[in-house]
Amino acid sequence: MIKRLTLLKLSILTSFACTVFIATGQPVGKQGNVPLSAKEPVWVKQTGARKFPTAKKKFSVNQFGAIPDAQSLCTKAIQATIDACAKAGGGTVVFAPGSYVTGALFLKSNVQLQIDKDVLLLGSQDFADYPEIDTRIAGIEMKWPAALINVIGQTNAAITGNGTINARGKFCWDKYWAMRKEYEPKGLRWIVDYDAKRVRTILVQNATDVSIKGITIKNAGFWTVQLLYSSYVSVNGIIIRNNEDGKGPSTDGVDVDSSSWVLIENCDIDCNDDDFCLKAGRDWDGLRVNKPTEYVVIRNCKARKGGGLLTLGSETSGGIRHVYAINLYGKGTGNGLHIKSATTRGGTIEDIHFRNIQMDSVGTAFQFTMNWNPTYSYSSLPAGYHYDSLPQHWKVLLHKVEPAEKGIPHFKQVYISDIKAVGVKKVVNAAGLKESLLQDFHFNNVQVQGNTAGSVSYAAGWVFNHVAIQGADGLPVQVDNSAGMQLSGEAKPSR
Repeated sequence: MIKRLTLLKLSILTSFACTVFIATGQPVGKQGNVPLSAKEPVWVKQTGARKFPTAKKKFSVNQFGAIPDAQSLCTKAIQATIDACAKAGGGTVVFAPGSYVTGALFLKSNVQLQIDKDVLLLGSQDFADYPEIDTRIAGIEMKWPAALINVIGQTNAAITGNGTINARGKFCWDKYWAMRKEYEPKGLRWIVDYDAKRVRTILVQNATDVSIKGITIKNAGFWTVQLLYSSYVSVNGIIIRNNEDGKGPSTDGVDVDSSSWVLIENCDIDCNDDDFCLKAGRDWDGLRVNKPTEYVVIRNCKARKGGGLLTLGSETSGGIRHVYAINLYGKGTGNGLHIKSATTRGGTIEDIHFRNIQMDSVGTAFQFTMNWNPTYSYSSLPAGYHYDSLPQHWKVLLHKVEPAEKGIPHFKQVYISDIKAVGVKKVVNAAGLKESLLQDFHFNNVQVQGNTAGSVSYAAGWVFNHVAIQGADGLPVQVDNSAGMQLSGEAKPSR
């Protein structure tokens, strides 16, 4: 029996409209009918760095010539300290109190870079201090400036301390806005992000057993922390503040990019794009690389501003799976839980668990789309350009996915439970494709209050259990082109 039923009208815009009931009291039917996976997945305890640099010896950057005067460029002195520490078998690189200006640094195996409370690292504002490297950015492999701190091809390394890294990224923001103003009228919105080549703050690439703990990071020029092609990484207790010096575009918080066995916890992010984001490659190049993001835990974290509290995509080509996000709080983010892709991305998002999440004053609580931001997502060469003379990364983005069906993404097996949200603009905006339905989304114990309920289209096999959705405008959630929706505990026939 269903106790304390709340009536919610859902217009099923297929052959005719109907009304369904959503339980907001006791669970519908037998517990076995609701596959909510309430238990923590067994793999969760296996995530994160398995080891940490243990060598006791300390190496002072000041003994290698670093000057903490907030003016002198200290890149060579700091790098020399890191290299000496690594050559000695490992240890800790330390700084005397003060402010140090630096360009790209490259951390080595068995080395801990310790930035203490009274230490400030200031990013150089000269692009020449960030040499280009082979990497992947926004879903494609290409040459790009090194990050401020890089852990590339290393194992057992750490960045720790209660100090601050201020990347001073405004020089990157200004470059981007100027280029975008020039590119957009030419029909080149899709390539400007790649041509601008802005500087990331921390890059972990092709690395294992890496820890990032305790530090505060400000004003990233582009993404703040990118974990790329890496495994067994821990990000614990970091604070990100990317809006101090103005509106920094694309300043993501933490991006997990084709990486696995990642643990992110106790973090506090205020940025100007996705706060926590999982990625796995874009379009033809992402399908070529075909590396998933998998076995990722995100827990006990806050997002204060940004494009999304937790976003999966839009780079989905290699697949995103086995994700466990629990005890999150978002206030003022553009979206709450966001899964996005495009019809040229491909890949499958599956076995995703969102649990015990609170949202306040977000734009859309549940945003699921397979046709995200078309002006950015789809590459088309305007008239007047000759293909043979284009830069290589332009050609990569223009490379068509063939057959086209490979570009169709798939979202399935998403479990959403114990969610409370107030003050949202729209509760749900979910749009699959005729060729790819939003399959098997399970909502349990969800309470959301917003301006409007929103809509669902091209979905199948959704289960609502103990769900209350309240739109201030009184309009129902609109559902169309969907089938097998178990919105009252009883399967609805396909129409």
